Amino acid sequence: MHAVAAISQSALAHNLSIVRKYAPQAKIVSMVKANAYGHHLELAKPLFTADILAVSELSEVQKLRELTQKPILLLSGIFSENDLHEAIQLNCQIVVHDITQLEHLNNCKSPIKVWIKVDTGMYRLGLSNVQLQQSLSQLQNNSNIHIECIMSHFACADEPEHIKNTQQLKYFNQLNTQEFPQSMANSAAILSLRESHFDFVRPGIMLYGVSPFASINQQLLPAMELSAPILSLKSVKAGESVGYGATWQANKDTTIAIVGIGYGDGYPRHAKNGTPVLINNTLCSLAGRVSMDLICVDVGKINAQVGDRAILWGNDKLRVETIAAYSDTIGYELLTGVSARVTFTQHA
Repeated sequence: MHAVAAISQSALAHNLSIVRKYAPQAKIVSMVKANAYGHHLELAKPLFTADILAVSELSEVQKLRELTQKPILLLSGIFSENDLHEAIQLNCQIVVHDITQLEHLNNCKSPIKVWIKVDTGMYRLGLSNVQLQQSLSQLQNNSNIHIECIMSHFACADEPEHIKNTQQLKYFNQLNTQEFPQSMANSAAILSLRESHFDFVRPGIMLYGVSPFASINQQLLPAMELSAPILSLKSVKAGESVGYGATWQANKDTTIAIVGIGYGDGYPRHAKNGTPVLINNTLCSLAGRVSMDLICVDVGKINAQVGDRAILWGNDKLRVETIAAYSDTIGYELLTGVSARVTFTQHA
């Protein structure tokens, strides 16, 4: 009973090359936060060839710094003198997104590179235009602080036709900060909004082979293949039910494969009956509720054996986007939710 997540090094490298193809003039900030979107930092080294790596927390910087000397951007920034000291010790660049962070930076005695995040209409993190001007005047008075970039973040870039994209881009362009490098494009904007590429692009989900849009992008290659073995096979008669709650009934005599993966491993609890599972290169259907350690799959149309591996996502025939749609969630959540009891491996 063993679920495995195999991380493709060639897929990661390929997806990074797609970023370069779409934004050839921009520097690339590889988003490797949340343990490389659940792929594990130590298995995501092809992404380290980007210009900068970005994470959310200082603890992530610590782990990443053990693997590389590449520039690291701390997206959350610092919230205390201790945070600032540690960021400097780890040689990372920091984001300023709240005016209260200035008080910790004002007396900075060591060189540090700073990105300033502006809220252009997402109303999450970021300074107002007034606060931006205040920050620029304060930070530029300290010779130890180098303003590396002015950045913002799209709220609706995964909907290319959404009016908010053009509104935010217009606001950003009116900041009159062109004397500094600029950054706004995430994965969706890299693929669909060329005028937002500026000096730095910040790809995330596309690096892992997942489309930022509702439709699957065939240019991107899935980087994580999640699989688990068939543990047992059961003959089920028409009318008999399978699994907790008896939510699935066989409409004809069939064979059910019990597969060694469940929500305890990160397979989505809310995957519906009929969710596809790839076994012996054939798409089969989930039968009954997902339990903690097991799922049941209708394999009546194929020749399956105990020990055969079922692919849950990460194959050209079965993308994580499809499983997310059957589970009323998004690929981001599924990838980052694979649990610690799954064995992670690397393959070419």
